[in-house]
This record gives sequence, structure tokens and C-alpha cells, in this order.
Amino acid sequence: MTEPSALSLIPPLVVLVLAIWLRMPILALIIGAISGLIILNPNIETILTSFSDISLKVMQDETIGWLILVCGSFGALIGLLVRTGGASAFGHSALKFTRGPKSSLFMAFILGIVIFIDDYLNALTVGESMKRVTDKFKVSREMLAYVVDSTAAPICVLVPLSTWAVYFGGLLVDNGVADAGQGIAVYASAIPYMLYAWLSVAVVLLVILGVIPAFGPMKKAELMAKKGKSIEVGSNDDVHTSDDYAVKAIEEEFKHAQPKGKLYNFLVPILLLVGFTIYFEIDIWKGLLATLCVTIPFYAFQKLMTLSEMLDQMFDGFKSMLPAIGTVVAAFIFKEVCDQLLLPQFVIDSLTGYMTPKLLPAIVFVSMAILAFATGSSWGIFAVTIPIVMPLAYSLDANIPLVIGALLSASAFGSQACFYSDSTVLAAQGSGCNLMSHAITQLPYALIAAILAFVGFLVIA
Repeated sequence: MTEPSALSLIPPLVVLVLAIWLRMPILALIIGAISGLIILNPNIETILTSFSDISLKVMQDETIGWLILVCGSFGALIGLLVRTGGASAFGHSALKFTRGPKSSLFMAFILGIVIFIDDYLNALTVGESMKRVTDKFKVSREMLAYVVDSTAAPICVLVPLSTWAVYFGGLLVDNGVADAGQGIAVYASAIPYMLYAWLSVAVVLLVILGVIPAFGPMKKAELMAKKGKSIEVGSNDDVHTSDDYAVKAIEEEFKHAQPKGKLYNFLVPILLLVGFTIYFEIDIWKGLLATLCVTIPFYAFQKLMTLSEMLDQMFDGFKSMLPAIGTVVAAFIFKEVCDQLLLPQFVIDSLTGYMTPKLLPAIVFVSMAILAFATGSSWGIFAVTIPIVMPLAYSLDANIPLVIGALLSASAFGSQACFYSDSTVLAAQGSGCNLMSHAITQLPYALIAAILAFVGFLVIA
């Protein structure tokens, strides 16, 4: 196209509708890209040729190669951590320090912070490790699941050494927001402005300490737990998330975890990852490589697994990251098509006269939070919207870290609050809690953090 046109809005609308309807972000992005190519030229041969050329161009992108290596290696490391059962050992150690309901929930909160590397690992490990501890003090499974969910995505968002940071950092590079190799650094600059994540962690801590009391559905669940009753867990197998494959993969890994793991087998690799990444000047790829080079011999020396078993576990971990990798590739293809349709220019030309730098972060947070909540795909929605939002932010001369913080806040809200998001399902699964009961009891607290975040974006801007 030679001139920006309203037709360029059709592919994003197709993606959003399909993402909400199908809850399959990769398929939605691919169909959206094809719809854009049809607008450019409806000839079937031209569409196939264009899609082929764009796909090859994307796969040759250095950022895509980096993301595949880093996300895959994260999955490999997580696979090893799960198999050793080291994180689950935390629950056994926590029994020594718990004296009542508050201290048991606080220990779950601390474990959630320690497992910052990935929200899937976090959600399953914390719930599975702590539910017997909290049961001892008659804390409802719903309250435990809320603590678990509040320290899954929100904590991972706030740490620049997590799978979230790797994924979003790569997208920032691809969209020209960060220079090559600077995605994590730009991401880190926005961490102070990820208001929902900060507030979500603060709210759950206040709930644990009793400053914010249990109310609404959560109060009912707590009263039932005190009487020794609970809502029937049932099966969550019929609930489909946007990343079913990854959810089932990580659950399968937990089934084969060693029942009597050692805590140091979890903590040592985590500390190595942090130390090596800082040593290599926040180069997370070098940090991961060095960590794996030490962790594999470390486990082999203890005879936890044979080398063959470790490689199998690493491949299984890599596979759990395939949905994230697939979403990135599909998002890059979609962005290329949107650029050819001149979508960023159309959005800028249409909204510049009505939008102000002060309103943009708050509006971005609300609109993206609604979309993330509706689709259950925090990563997919970010991939679709960043090519639209960021050019607009630059044209308005808005605070770029604040806008990135608003986008990530919306993603974290969607991951935690959506009834069928992967994080919500895994938090309920790990805590042994009914899915809908968990979703309904935690929603009022998530909304408190969301409302405060909205006000915060207005005030800071």
C-alpha cells in the first residue's frame, strides 16, 4: 500500500476476534497475517509467495535465533530443576519455620519470590510444595492458590532474568524500541513502571499479614476451611488455555520429579544463573550457557540422573517452550505484514490529534488488560499490540518506559485474573483447588491492584 488506510485495521481485528474465540494465539496471528496479504494482493500465488518470503526473512532474523536459543535453554534448565525435586524440598523445610496460618502463607510468598525464573515453574512448585503446610493450619486452598498466582506472573515480570523478560525483550528489539542486544536493558528500565505487578505483590502481602481482610468469596472459602470443609476440586482437564501444550508439558515433568529432592539442587543453579548473567553484563544467553555447563556436571556428580536422562529432560523442557517460540515467530510475521499495510502510520495519523502523552499509559493499560483478560493470552496480545502502541507513543513523545510498563502491567493482570489463563489453571492445579473457585476468590484482589495501577498511571504521567 502507498497510503495509510483504515483497511490496515482489519488484520489486528481478525487476530483479536480469533484469539478471543479460539484462544489459540499462534493460529490467530497466522490467519491475521494471511488476511493482511489478501488485502495487499488477493492473488493466491502472490499470497503464498509473500508469506513464504516473509517467513524466511523472519527466521533469518538474529533476534528470532536469540529467542529460540534463550527460551529453549530456559526450558531445558527448568526441566532439570523440576526433575531433581529441589524446589519441592522447600515445602519440607518450611514446616520448621511455620507456626500458624500467616507464617505458612508467608513461606509460600517467599518461595514464590525465589522461583522467579518462570511463572509455570512457580505456579506448580509453590502450590505443590506448600499445600500440605497450609492445610495443617486450616488455610483454604483458595487462599493458597491466590498467593501462588500473585507471585507467579507478577514476580516473573519484575525480574529481568525470567522467561517473561526474554520474550518481551526480544519483541522490543524487533519493533525498534530497543537496539540489538539491548532488549533486556530496555525492559529493565520499565520495571519501576510495571505498576500492576508491584501492587499485586503488595496487596497479597497485606492480605497475608491481615491488613487487608478476607472478604467476599475468599471469606466464605476461609470459613469453610476453618470448619474442615472445602469446595470439591474436580477435574480441570476440560479447561483449555491459550498454551495447552506447554501446560501439559510442565505438568508431565512434575509427575517424574524425584520425591525427596535436596533444596540446594534448586538454589545452586538459580544463584549461578543470576551470578553469571551479571558477570557477563546482563547477557542472559551467556549466563544460561555457563549455568548449564556447571549444573550438568553438578547433577552428574551426585548421580541424580544419567547423562542420557539429563539430555532427555532438557529436550522435554525445550519442548515446553515451543508455544512461546511459535507465538514469537507468528508475531514477527504478523508485524511484517502490518508494516506493509502501513498500520503504524494510520494509527498515528488517526489518534495523534485526540490522544495526549498523559492519557496514553492509562488507556493502554485498561484496553490491553481487558484484551488479555478476554483472551487469556498475555504474550500473544502483547505481540499484536506493540507494533501499534509503540509508534503512537513515540509520535506523542510519551514516556516510553512508562508505556512499556503499562503494557507489561496489562499482561500480568491478564495472566493472573483471566479464569482460563495458563497461570490461573496451573496455580489451581498445583494448590489442589477448584479452578473456578480460585478464579472467583482472587478476582476482587486482582481488581484492587488493577484500579490502583490505573490511578498510578494517571498520576505518574
